[in-house]
Amino acid sequence: MQVLHPRFGLGDVKMLTEKSVEVLFNEGRRTLTDEQVGEMKTSEPMVKVEGLEKPLSDLIAEVVSATADKLNLKVSDQDELSPQLAPRWVGGKVVIHPNDPALVTKEIELEVFFRKVVLVRDYLRVLEQKINSHPKLNDAERMELQYYITKSYGSLTTFNLLFKEKEQTF
Repeated sequence: MQVLHPRFGLGDVKMLTEKSVEVLFNEGRRTLTDEQVGEMKTSEPMVKVEGLEKPLSDLIAEVVSATADKLNLKVSDQDELSPQLAPRWVGGKVVIHPNDPALVTKEIELEVFFRKVVLVRDYLRVLEQKINSHPKLNDAERMELQYYITKSYGSLTTFNLLFKEKEQTF
């Protein structure tokens, strides 16, 4: 669970005991006393149902999943918000011809290729978030690593023509 402490900021609860709570903050791991724990609040909405206390997002996910199961609905892996391949490319292929005629030409379905490009983008976003929130990096190190991520995004703009929606491009 994520918590918010007025002095230490945002943190993740790592261990609970009868007498203390261990929380990982940006500045590092801290063991908080009862008094310090009393100053904390959860950082996300919570719900309490018949003695059950858990993050609201977890409860909603469980309710949606149970509802889909009960109604025999197939939950699609393809989220409406996830990038879509532009219609003109659906069913297309990427064909790679080697210079050496003795080697075989490689064909890749565009849907597969597009999914891999989107995965690279998503992994870069996660990496960027981890760099920006890393507790041991100083500002100069963050800026240096951010420079490489920005350059990587720039190199991937070549694939923007594959995206259906312009706002989902690099």
